[in-house]
Amino acid sequence: MVDASPAPRLLKTPGLAALVGARGLSSLGYQMQAVVLGWQMYALTHSAWSLGLVGLAQFAPFLLLVFVAGTVVDRADRRRIAMICQGAEAAAALSLAVISVVHAPTPAMLYALAAATGTARAFEAPSLQALLPSMVPPEVYPRAAALASSVFQCASIAGPSLGGLLYGAGSGVAYAACAAAFALAAACSMRLPARVRVATPPPTLASFFEGVGFVARRPDILGAISLDLFAVLLGGATALLPIFAGGILHAGPMGLGLLRAAPGVGAFFVALALSRRPLARHLGPSMFLAVAVFGVATIVFGFSTSLPLSVVSLAVLGGADVVSVVIRSTLVQMRTPDEMRGRVAAVNLLFIGSSNQLGEFESGALAALIGAVPAVVVGGGWNLGRGGDLDGAVSRSAPA
Repeated sequence: MVDASPAPRLLKTPGLAALVGARGLSSLGYQMQAVVLGWQMYALTHSAWSLGLVGLAQFAPFLLLVFVAGTVVDRADRRRIAMICQGAEAAAALSLAVISVVHAPTPAMLYALAAATGTARAFEAPSLQALLPSMVPPEVYPRAAALASSVFQCASIAGPSLGGLLYGAGSGVAYAACAAAFALAAACSMRLPARVRVATPPPTLASFFEGVGFVARRPDILGAISLDLFAVLLGGATALLPIFAGGILHAGPMGLGLLRAAPGVGAFFVALALSRRPLARHLGPSMFLAVAVFGVATIVFGFSTSLPLSVVSLAVLGGADVVSVVIRSTLVQMRTPDEMRGRVAAVNLLFIGSSNQLGEFESGALAALIGAVPAVVVGGGWNLGRGGDLDGAVSRSAPA
């Protein structure tokens, strides 16, 4: 029977509070830094192209190192990897603070430090993902994953707002706050229980790609991982929010802020509910329903000309998305051997990162071709069909 006790009791699991704190604080620092770095770069260059290069500088190291990072995570102390990476992120943020205080930032410096942060996160992210299933019993993992997701959503909501607020006091102050968040995350990682790693043979070229092979042989895991790629790639509405806020809803900057916050708010409350009452059975049908709701909410948003209705539809969209995130995390992590979790987590993160980057490009390109409203509606319809395919893949190998 799944433990249905409140979330505070779950946090009594040894090391879990420290892990949740490390993930939340690291996400908070990263979200704050992304906003501050973007604003500072635009103030220096007044170039949208430069903003795009900042995102590329952070994503490219992950893309290049993803398979190496997964192998390292599976062969070394995951706690130490997370701690070292968070320390490196704190050092990069502190460097940004120093050059901002002395009024010496150049675009090249910002790109280099953004790439340094991206490199650290390429190793940190799979190590933190792989730690969670080894710290909690399988029967409570869905609740632990939901709790971690709710903390992440809090960071996603608070980080950009806090970064913008602190930027008003100066970019140096904002970067110093980012460095403090990363340092506190490293302190939390230091409190994680040590894990004794079994001796393994030296890595080979084939071992770097074992995660891809493992995922390819498991239709349930492949279907779950690919969900985020296709959902965001062909169903994402968030990249077009400025168009809807300005040209369709006539809501202005404040309305845009509400629209951007709505998915995170919906996701937070659903994740919090799942941490108390997890989905323990019928994972395939539950994921199908979540994807279908995601698609319907996307279509409603696309047709809406009312700001309140648009905000509500985006909140529902965010809530449905977090259901699929928690189910996907449960399927992927609990059906992957511990010695493979780092590499499989790296593959999963590659899918997620690619979907976010390519999804923004696809949304803009399709909107330029057929218009913003048709682009969003077509994406929502795609998710309705995709959910049926995924339900079949998961249900064929998942227990009832």
